[in-house]
Amino acid sequence: MALRAANLLAGNAENAPALEMTLTGGVFEFETDAVIALTGSDFGAGLPLWSAVEIPAGTLVRCGPTRTGARCYLAVRGGIAVPRTLASASTHVLTGLGGRVLRSGDVLPIGQEAVRKPRFSARAAPEYARAPLLRATAGPQADWFSGELYQAAYLVTEESNRMGLRLSGPPIPSPAGHMLTEGVALGAVQVPPGGQPIVLFVEHQTTGGYPKPANVISADFWRLGQLRPRDEVRFELIPLDRALALLREQEQWLYSLLS
Repeated sequence: MALRAANLLAGNAENAPALEMTLTGGVFEFETDAVIALTGSDFGAGLPLWSAVEIPAGTLVRCGPTRTGARCYLAVRGGIAVPRTLASASTHVLTGLGGRVLRSGDVLPIGQEAVRKPRFSARAAPEYARAPLLRATAGPQADWFSGELYQAAYLVTEESNRMGLRLSGPPIPSPAGHMLTEGVALGAVQVPPGGQPIVLFVEHQTTGGYPKPANVISADFWRLGQLRPRDEVRFELIPLDRALALLREQEQWLYSLLS
């Protein structure tokens, strides 16, 4: 959500190539005048967040360690001109497909993907500082469980990565026996035999054999992306129609950035 918002504020198509920073930021020198937008968590750049900002040539934009949340996004008007792999400018960190993590001294050319005027007025941002509540709908094996997932708080562990967020808390009894491997979705909550839940994240595998009592709703995927190790999370079960209504509200908020 924050990536899409950064691009919309900068005047790009919402899927234009931009930069993602996780937990720690970086220093970026602009060799030409530019318009940028920073969204997501606060990395202490000293610039307005959730707004387009004009950057004169020679400016250094310094993003430090995150103050709230886990990820910050930097979009440049025109996008970043990088090659596409499978029609995507993203980097798959686990395999290295599509590029690599940025290194000191890398030069990134600015592209020509601006499609509208930038928006320089600051917009209200989601609240990243509060302990997140992850809303979820019933998973395909929900009837195998007794609602234990929704009765306790869990901590995000240091073993979490872009494949899955491993949680630590009261063990959830996992049904005995083995289930057939089946397709899995982003946000699925798996319960392995040890009883500690795993929330599948953006580079999750395509199939899995652990039962899934719940699936985090699409409107809360941004909350997953802002979780840090040792953050506390709770789950709330909601009906599908409520999940769809929350997604519509989020999309309406995103496109209000154009007005």
